[in-house]
Amino acid sequence: MSENKKPAVHDLRSAIALLTSLKGEYVSTDTEVDPHAELSGVYRYVGAGGTCERPTRKGPAMMFNKVKGFPGVRVVTGLMATRERVGHLLDCEPEKLGFLLRDSVKNAIDPVLTQGKPACQEVVHYAEDPRFDLRTLLPAPTNTEEDAGPYFTMGLCYASDPETGESDVTIHRLCIQSRDELTMWLTPGRHIDAFREKAEKAGKPLPISISIGVDPAIYIAACFEPPTTPLGFNELSIAGALRGKAVEMSQCLTINEQAIAHAEIVIEGELLPNVRQREDQNTNTGKAMPEFPGYTGEAKAELPVVKIKAVTHRINPILQTTLGPSGEHVSMAGIPTEASILDMLHRAMPGRVLNVNAHTSGGGKLLAVIQFRKAAAVDEGRQRQAAIIAFAAFPELKNVIVVDEDVDIFDTDDVLWAMQTRYQGDIDTLTIPGVRCHPLDPSQMPEYSPSILQPGMTTKTVFDCTVPFHLKHHFERSKFKEVDVKRFLPDFE
Repeated sequence: MSENKKPAVHDLRSAIALLTSLKGEYVSTDTEVDPHAELSGVYRYVGAGGTCERPTRKGPAMMFNKVKGFPGVRVVTGLMATRERVGHLLDCEPEKLGFLLRDSVKNAIDPVLTQGKPACQEVVHYAEDPRFDLRTLLPAPTNTEEDAGPYFTMGLCYASDPETGESDVTIHRLCIQSRDELTMWLTPGRHIDAFREKAEKAGKPLPISISIGVDPAIYIAACFEPPTTPLGFNELSIAGALRGKAVEMSQCLTINEQAIAHAEIVIEGELLPNVRQREDQNTNTGKAMPEFPGYTGEAKAELPVVKIKAVTHRINPILQTTLGPSGEHVSMAGIPTEASILDMLHRAMPGRVLNVNAHTSGGGKLLAVIQFRKAAAVDEGRQRQAAIIAFAAFPELKNVIVVDEDVDIFDTDDVLWAMQTRYQGDIDTLTIPGVRCHPLDPSQMPEYSPSILQPGMTTKTVFDCTVPFHLKHHFERSKFKEVDVKRFLPDFE
């Protein structure tokens, strides 16, 4: 694939240049768009895909060149909204992306501090300037008309443990609350939240940088989670391995922290100790924003606050954003999920698990399809062990479907065919009740089922859609003659 991947990708702009050179992967518009609900409304039709409200579809990334009220700032979305596009951006066959990420964890390259003035600091706005107002500086979209407010959805939050100095990078939803304040929702268990708690206990603010618009490899690497990347593991080192070159960092101007040097935009600030704000205090909608399962999350009553010290950016910056339920979330969350499951299963039962797909319908988190090869009679039952191990590899996983090696796990029709012809509900369904999962799944609440004691708990389920080994000869797919289609259709691909 490499010969088709020019120019090489090293930041957001080179990623866009690559997609521009590929048919059907990128579009732009010069029609002015309102960042309040309209921008997301447009992209829902153009290419959001994922769990977005229908009709939607898989389509190209899209650049909005004119954003109402924000001259000089463009907005791009959907850069990673399809698996095929991520394959182009990472120079990898789409079905092999999980393996690429798995290997990158093992070959991590630590980030380095850049020398000289970084691109992300070409223009500087200090929050102490009375003219500073984040609300008029950056066009953070309001994804729906009932959102709590404008959100940065692609902000890479970077902070360090106040005791050990170990750093972590992750993505959190950030709602603009005032001219110089953001609220930040940290999913329980995230490393930056652990850092924040340590700083708060000491009565100190936690310095944090928020980098927006970077190399797609960084976004995907940042979405790895424990146990693959335990506390103290800097996910930027995975991005370094993906590119074969260390990610360059820059020293922030107003806080003792670093940011990604080639970012389009960097917000410098501090997570304040013992300060909380209601997420929808400016709108009173009771809603937050669309989340990956396809529903709008509830506004949180009390969230930590980031006090902004400065905003720096490149000349004519590009603000990168995503729709929460879009296919972009599947790429960022799902491919690292696949890598984590593949790694653990390879160590547990080498040669048996051929591939894993963190399926779109689960937002890359809730559903995995495992392709399992039974090579001998003694492998019977190991496919179910593989599913249980997958739950350990990625704790937020809710359901696993296991299929045989002749099933295309990236083709939902093929997976559901296996379920209809190789699955009996009474003997091929395994359930594990009362297990912690993901709090954004709205069915995981006590009101839904008496088996759920607290929000975020679930019954994890395995659907074993594999053929019993001793019956495999009864389940052979019809074999068709191999032919050269190009004899009949020369342009066939």
